[in-house]
Amino acid sequence: MLFSACKTKDLKMSEVKQENSKEQKVVVYQVFTRLFGNKNKTNKPWGTIEENGVGKFNDFTDKALHEIKDLGVTHIWYTGVPHHALVRDYTAYGISNDDPEVVKGRAGSPYAVKDYYNVNPDLAVNPANRLQEFEDLIARTHKAGLKLLIDIVPNHIARKYEGKNNPEGVKDFGADDDITVEYKRDNNFYYIPNSHFEIPEGDIPLNGEKNALVDGVFDENPAKWTGNGSRKVKPDQNDWYETVKVNYGVRPDGTKDFPELPAGFDQKSYKEHFAFWQDKDVPDSWKKFKSIALYWTAKGVDGFRYDMAEMVPYEFWSYMNSAVKMKNPDAFLLAEVYNPNEYRNYIRLGKMDYLYDKVETYDKLKDIIRGKSSPDGLSDIQKGMEDIEHHMLHFLDNHDEQRLASPEFAGTPERGKPLMVVSTTLSTSPTMVYFGQEVGEAGNENAGFGTRSRTSIFDYIGVPSHQKWMNEGKFDGGQLSDSEKALRDFYKRLLNFSLKSSALMGSFQEIQSVNRQNTAGYDELIYSYVRWSENQKLIVTANFSSEKTSEFDLKIPADVISKWNFKDGEYQLTDQLYKTTSVKLIVKNGEGSARIKILPSESFIFELKI
Repeated sequence: MLFSACKTKDLKMSEVKQENSKEQKVVVYQVFTRLFGNKNKTNKPWGTIEENGVGKFNDFTDKALHEIKDLGVTHIWYTGVPHHALVRDYTAYGISNDDPEVVKGRAGSPYAVKDYYNVNPDLAVNPANRLQEFEDLIARTHKAGLKLLIDIVPNHIARKYEGKNNPEGVKDFGADDDITVEYKRDNNFYYIPNSHFEIPEGDIPLNGEKNALVDGVFDENPAKWTGNGSRKVKPDQNDWYETVKVNYGVRPDGTKDFPELPAGFDQKSYKEHFAFWQDKDVPDSWKKFKSIALYWTAKGVDGFRYDMAEMVPYEFWSYMNSAVKMKNPDAFLLAEVYNPNEYRNYIRLGKMDYLYDKVETYDKLKDIIRGKSSPDGLSDIQKGMEDIEHHMLHFLDNHDEQRLASPEFAGTPERGKPLMVVSTTLSTSPTMVYFGQEVGEAGNENAGFGTRSRTSIFDYIGVPSHQKWMNEGKFDGGQLSDSEKALRDFYKRLLNFSLKSSALMGSFQEIQSVNRQNTAGYDELIYSYVRWSENQKLIVTANFSSEKTSEFDLKIPADVISKWNFKDGEYQLTDQLYKTTSVKLIVKNGEGSARIKILPSESFIFELKI
């Protein structure tokens, strides 16, 4: 196998921060709100609420939130809170029924929002009181010392959007649209004039269950563009057919029908961005989504995760995010962006705090553990993102991806441990954990519409490993096996260490190259680097092999020893995860060496005692 040997200088990570950042790691805990508190273990494919159960806002008790905080979490992302289309009769509460032919699954996709000014009725003990129940959850979350995020899905909304809770002066999406034309700047949607929408061919809704609305027809005239941009009257079943695309003033040919940011605005603050937009005439959809974001900000929501943000122009994000920051300078704004060529535009011009580091760090780690890649290239990735690394949120698990512990990814939770150490300690960026990841949830269920290896976001389903930790609402891990308890303890140690470590908010230098080239026994699945601040020096070594124990003399090159101002002599290195392993760093003639024995899937975060 061939390995790259890139020369990577130390990255002064602490120098590149977003406005108003704190000198501490951020850890986000993503919970799929509908599933978190569900105690039902039936897990019937296509099961109803009565059969399979559903979690509620009230399941996030003070005890549950305390345990999440104690895991080493700073922010909790409640996924799937806004009221989205679903197949359940809530007409008694003034909510219209949704056509199963334009709903994915029974519980519905959280990314087909039906009413942005209210919350999913499934999540409330009393659906009539659902907004108050969520406001109570906001208060409990803050009481626990956590900040909270919810989703905003700007690119598309449910095909049957009904804003029945709009604040005074807010009109529904499409209420003033000119439906005789494909495009007009202040239309909220794109239209296919003189055409009726046709339901795509494909899976039978509700697995063939009888439903009065399943009749082969959905009344949409004229048809609208579908959420992923499809301009077909009859979308493909792989299109986002349950949604319609929102128009932000981008003409059908892709040109922009709104003011653009002047040159140099990539260097300006959110306050200057906010000032720029004050006298500008902007498309109506911009105003509608700004109102939505400010509505939830006023209710105490501390930030947002923006779905498919790169499908919306970054000028809009400048407009909206600067307005949010004016209300809450500490708002946490996270965007789903997958095009590395656009990262800097969405950070610097769109005023995003964080983007998913999916297509580079996540994909690389997944390839490594699946035997498709060497870890050496991680250094190249860090080098390439030197100027924006703080803004690139790291994760190994979320609602879109295959579970870390699934056979399709790491195969076992233990094989995922070195990935988690590297993901958490490689940069100054936030770390995200998906609920159940910390106890080895593998997503093995056949939920119905959702497929195994991912915890379904479309169905009423239980999450078995998480349910064992939840222990019928005690949230004490009482049903976990010894190995699951040990795994959660590992996550707790790692995440809490990351919160307290000044070095993880400091500088990075890879030491992979020198060891790959010169160190005997430095096996192909070992990866090493150093992190440091003025007060803390760390050496991180991970073994991605689940089979091979490696022994070698890890080299710390002269330039690192010089930057650390170390003299010749012996220094003690102590692993900070378990504090049971200590080795000696011997510095001789200005170069360092430490004898390391590392077991399969083991990682060390060595701190130097000076």
